[in-house]
Amino acid sequence: MRREHLPIEDLRAWAALSEVSYNGITVGHLSGDRGSGIIITAERIGDESIILTVPSHLILSLENVWIHAKSDQHLKEVLDAVGDYSRTSRGAILIFLLLQITHSATPDSEKVGVSNPLTQYVIFLPERVPLPTFWTEEERELLVGTSLEAALDAKLKSLDREFTHLQSSTVSIGWCQKHWWSTESGTLTFDDWKQVDAMYRSRALDLPGTGHAMVPAIDMANHASGDATLALYDTDPEGDAVLILRSGKNLQANDEVTITYGDGKGACEMLFSYGFIEDTMTSARELFLDIEIPDDDPLKLAKKAVAKSAPGFKLFSKEESITWEGDFVWLVCVNEEDGLNFRLLQTNDGGRELQVFWKDCEMHDVSKLRGLLEQDRLWEVFHLRVIATLQGRVEQQSLALESSKNRIESLEHLCESDIYRTALTLRKLEEELMLQAYEEFEHKKTELVQSKVVQDYLENANRDYPSDDDFS
Repeated sequence: MRREHLPIEDLRAWAALSEVSYNGITVGHLSGDRGSGIIITAERIGDESIILTVPSHLILSLENVWIHAKSDQHLKEVLDAVGDYSRTSRGAILIFLLLQITHSATPDSEKVGVSNPLTQYVIFLPERVPLPTFWTEEERELLVGTSLEAALDAKLKSLDREFTHLQSSTVSIGWCQKHWWSTESGTLTFDDWKQVDAMYRSRALDLPGTGHAMVPAIDMANHASGDATLALYDTDPEGDAVLILRSGKNLQANDEVTITYGDGKGACEMLFSYGFIEDTMTSARELFLDIEIPDDDPLKLAKKAVAKSAPGFKLFSKEESITWEGDFVWLVCVNEEDGLNFRLLQTNDGGRELQVFWKDCEMHDVSKLRGLLEQDRLWEVFHLRVIATLQGRVEQQSLALESSKNRIESLEHLCESDIYRTALTLRKLEEELMLQAYEEFEHKKTELVQSKVVQDYLENANRDYPSDDDFS
């Protein structure tokens, strides 16, 4: 779908008409090849002051989308048609963005939707958002062996499901059929859906009092972490969004004002959601690896049915050590002979409910399993199984990363240089984190194997029957 685009220099005029208040700042191009951002226009010495105020009605939130729908019949038709999806912040905002683009792309005689200040604001947003969802097939190959490989594949499948749902839900609406889906006059494509997704993911803020929302002008601020973060966003007593300089920061005219997109976010998430990895990032910080329940596990289907957490675990690098979390892994590593059981309960309405038990005590919350295992006399055995499972999965991922290196080198001339460099940075940071994790798991495994509980367990198991446990 054709998108109009206005230069960022014209945003100030839009802001004035929309009652967005600038206080000693402007939005414009940054020096060098750094795109655009928020720029200080006069020296500020250590003051904690509001430099930007955005009226509450301009905040693009779930609530405000439905307020817009009261005066925009076309918007309301689509929101109603897609059902529960439009009752989420993401769903409502993506549909709203799509309607604004459609409004700008249709001729005056056939206008779709109602023009509002945000219709014009969308025109200022970048024509290209460099997220991995837009990478070519060769560029996506750069991610083989990284945690982003699976995440990106899942995201593209999710976007396809959303787009298919949008089409099936709205194809019977006359104007949608004509302007979106018709083979003769429809212009909406999957790339358009990826575009509004990228707008939302790369610009949404977790605004206090509102939740996930896009905030015009404030979302023009670029990211910097730690002490380099110069401003914070918040909500004032009137419900307006404000950008506030951090106390103690001295700025000169033409300095850029930055916010943080999340200091704790890992390299994978930064690249996935924003399209870059900060130059100062020296650690991947975190990564998620999936875990499969073995096919020969007789409780596999039951475990998958009761699991509430993601099927995997997350590694964290903190203060030169590795920690991890993942309730799912504990469920994977215990079985019926240990004390895990499932029962089908007939409910009053004739349905069936799967109950899970640990040694005849019902678990209403499977995430509590680790706590129960810690109280068991075989805790060191269960802990050792989990550590061995984690280490094995890390080794598998590391081998996938290592075995793809030759192919990665051959792709350099087929990829955009910035994308190639960023992907190499992700690979390097995740390789280092996984190497550290493997070594720490090895140390922990050695420690646990030496415990009396584990030694007695292995001795009894080897004497009575061949053990399935392999901690090597």
